[in-house]
Amino acid sequence: MSLRVTALTDPAVAPSGRRLAWLASDGDGAPVGSAFLRVPARSGPDRVAGLELHVHPAERRAGIGTRLLDEAVAAGRAEGAALLGAEAEDGSPGDRFLSARGFRRALTLLYARLPLTGAEAHPAALDALAGIVDRPHPGYRLVSWQGTVPDELAGTFVESRGAMDDMPMGDTGYVPTVWDLERVRDAAATVAKRGDLLHTVAAVHEADGAIAGFTELVVPGDGTGDAQHYGTGVLPAHRGHGLALWMKAASVSGARERYPDLAGLLADTADVNHRMRRVNDLLGYRPTHTAHEYRLDL
Repeated sequence: MSLRVTALTDPAVAPSGRRLAWLASDGDGAPVGSAFLRVPARSGPDRVAGLELHVHPAERRAGIGTRLLDEAVAAGRAEGAALLGAEAEDGSPGDRFLSARGFRRALTLLYARLPLTGAEAHPAALDALAGIVDRPHPGYRLVSWQGTVPDELAGTFVESRGAMDDMPMGDTGYVPTVWDLERVRDAAATVAKRGDLLHTVAAVHEADGAIAGFTELVVPGDGTGDAQHYGTGVLPAHRGHGLALWMKAASVSGARERYPDLAGLLADTADVNHRMRRVNDLLGYRPTHTAHEYRLDL
């Protein structure tokens, strides 16, 4: 097959980094594959560039994926990345491709879904979540907001982002994100630009008014389909009080109330993150599939 790979330009540059792209086409100009490389803004020996690579099923095993991967590897090295990261569903063609190209399996992710409507949903179990939300947590109270964090909570919310710094991440080379107010606001703006809705529930420590933990949920703009859980974390000093379960139950209950046509909620958790897996199990999330995080040393 005559193959042409064209580098594309993504004009969107965020504080967190930028994205490079390539399009593979055949001799007639028909697209047969693509690759995207998200390059983080920060530098350092543990800098990971995130790869997404797709080849049309009818065109696989013709060297297209390898050619696109070569472009991404060269670009990652030129950008000073130390590692290339990619994800593939267990047993998929991508899973086999990455393993055959020298990537190492660094982390296993467990995907789960909580049905809110339809035959799979259990209304009684969902209604029982209100009991978790109403359960007293002495010394703490819940707050919530949509979109960008309110100004009066902004400073303490930025500090609370460190709650996820020590989450189990296997051999991924994970380095905690350095959050500031600009980055927090940019993340919320990115969700809004997509037309989605970002909802946050946080636990406030009443003694000092500081946020002790948070959980985020992104809902499709039309309030239908499946919403996606983003980060959930509790600062070390406030663990052991059931705050993660409390916050996430409140997030689920709030989503049901605001969006009656929402079909379900999606969550992904590292298999080694036993605490969050237990929270999801208690809330009724059901496994859907397993995926693997891969790393390639550059």
